[in-house]
Order: sequence, then structure tokens, then C-alpha cells
Amino acid sequence: MSQAQTEFKKVAEANVTLPCYHRLHLLEPTSLDIEWLLKDSEAEPKVVITYAGGNIYNDLIEEQKGRVSFASNFLTGDASLEISLLQPSDAGQYTCKVKNAGQYEWTHITLKVLEKPSKPKCWKEGEMSEGKTIALQCNSVTGTIPIMYTWQRIDEDGKRGSLPPMAHINLSNPAQIFMKNLTWVATGLYQCTASNEAGQETCIVEVTVQYAQNVGIVAGVVCGVMGGLSLVFLAVWLTIKKKEKRKYEEEETPNEIREDAEAPKARLVKPGSSSSGSRSSHSGSSSTRSTANSASRSQQTLSTEATPHITPTQHGPMAMDGREPEPKKVNHANLIKTEATATMVPAQSRAFQTV
Repeated sequence: MSQAQTEFKKVAEANVTLPCYHRLHLLEPTSLDIEWLLKDSEAEPKVVITYAGGNIYNDLIEEQKGRVSFASNFLTGDASLEISLLQPSDAGQYTCKVKNAGQYEWTHITLKVLEKPSKPKCWKEGEMSEGKTIALQCNSVTGTIPIMYTWQRIDEDGKRGSLPPMAHINLSNPAQIFMKNLTWVATGLYQCTASNEAGQETCIVEVTVQYAQNVGIVAGVVCGVMGGLSLVFLAVWLTIKKKEKRKYEEEETPNEIREDAEAPKARLVKPGSSSSGSRSSHSGSSSTRSTANSASRSQQTLSTEATPHITPTQHGPMAMDGREPEPKKVNHANLIKTEATATMVPAQSRAFQTV
């Protein structure tokens, strides 16, 4: 007799009991034979556990040693198989075969061991600047397929919400989303959830969009600082050069007056000038001293002359006989008196004009 095939789905690391009930125990208890077979990807089925001749054999498959056993009293009609700590390798088609006194009963069960996705890895690709395009990736290495991937945004309060308008899911690969023409609105945390029938795992990636205006401000500040430093260095350099030039000029310029410098010319005052009245009170005393000094210098000059001063010969009228008259003798005493008088008169005249 054969029973209909059933299916079990269990999560990895869980325990499962595959049912198998029979009535052959009522016949000859000593001749009862029970056997569980597993047919997986291999062609030939493998014996999982068996009872024969009053003995139980349950270490026939290396991967299942210590994890398989009869769940109940198989001698009373319950030959169910219990598998603990399920592994993906336990999945397959199980057959419970009971034989006694030439009669057979069969039970077929399909076991699916579901493995939840491994903790996914999240990452981002692209330049995180305004106007750029980035991609968010998510992937679980292990897990029973199919694995579903979903993306959500986490706000400041930790609540999950919808994606921003510029985000689009890649239909050919739902684990990837594109965010085009980035703006500051895209800044935040994004959570990827990988899930299947066994469970789910999540990962989080952070997106920080850099503002274009901030980049411009930083560049402007840097340029301003560099320009300011350049001006400071230029001012210091010019000051040093100016001091060096001044020092050089002071060392090279002669301290004594040039010999060929022209003496200042005396300014003559015309008689009757209108400006004499305005300056009379200021220069009265100085004029008197000038007059006295001039007279003194004239007398010293005349007294120190060693030779008499000869005046040019003045020609008078011709004598009647055509001969020139004899030159007159010069009286040196009279000449000295005349020159002294002539020298003092102009000085006194100037003094009177100044007054």
C-alpha cells in the first residue's frame, strides 16, 4: 500500500519530524522491518535509518550521524523519523518503507530545508555630489533562493519610509537602486532587507551629498587666504627693499658741500622802493651794523696796500705844439682820503635806503 506524497518546509537549524504510520506491527512483531531512504541529487537513494532483526542502525549517512532517530515507538505502529538541527544537505525526498510477513507500506515525503539569507553587505558607488548619479548595492552570499531585496529610507526618528523621488530600482537586479541628479534631499540612511521564506537580514548604508555651493565657498576662502598672504609678503618685501635703498643712499651721498656750488647772489634794492617802508622796522639795526662793518673793511684794505694805486691816465687837450702834456703827479695822501670817502658814501646811501 502506498500513501500520497506530502511536503514539509523547515528552516535550517530547526528540528523536524517526518510522519510514518503503519499497521503491520499487528502481524509478526519479530519479523517487522522498517527502513528510511533519502533520494537527493544523487541517482541512487541512501539509507538514513533502519530497524531489522531487533536492531537499529542510524549512522549510515556521514552528514546525519547523531541527528536522526525514530520519533516514537515504531513497534506500535509509529515509525516517524526525527531529524534535529536541519542542514541544507538534509533536503530531498524521503521514503518510509515498512515490511512484515510479505506485506509492504510506503510513505513519501519531500523535505525542503530553508536557509534564511546571510547578513547582506551594503555599499555605494559613484560621486556623492549634487547633480551626480550614484548606485546603492546589496547582496547576501548564502540563503535559499529566491531572495527578495527591498530598500527603505530611515528618518531621524528611526522610522522606515519611502525612497526619495530621484531613486529608481534596477528591474533586472532589485538589489540595486540608482539615484540620479542628486540633491541634498538624498542625504540620509538607507536600509536594505534581504528576505526569503526562512527569514530576513538587513544592512544600512549612509549617503551624504556634498553641496556644490560649499565647494565654491571653500575654494573662495582658500583663494582669499592665499591672496591675503601674498599681499602681506609683498608689503614686507617692499618695506625691506625701501630700507635697504635708504641706507645705501645715506652711505653714498657726500656730507660736504660741493666746491663748485654757486654762491647766492646779492639782491639790490632800488632807491624809492615801496617795500622799504614795510621792512624798515625789521632791518634797521642790521643795516646800521652792515654800514659800520663795510667802512671798517674799506679802511683795512687801504692801509694794507703796499703799492700806491695808479689810476688810468686821463688825456687832456693836446698842446699847441702837438706834444702831449706831462702827467700830473699823484698825491698819495689825497688819493687814500678820496677812496675812503668814495667807499663810505655808497654804504651810507644803502643804509639810508634801507631805513
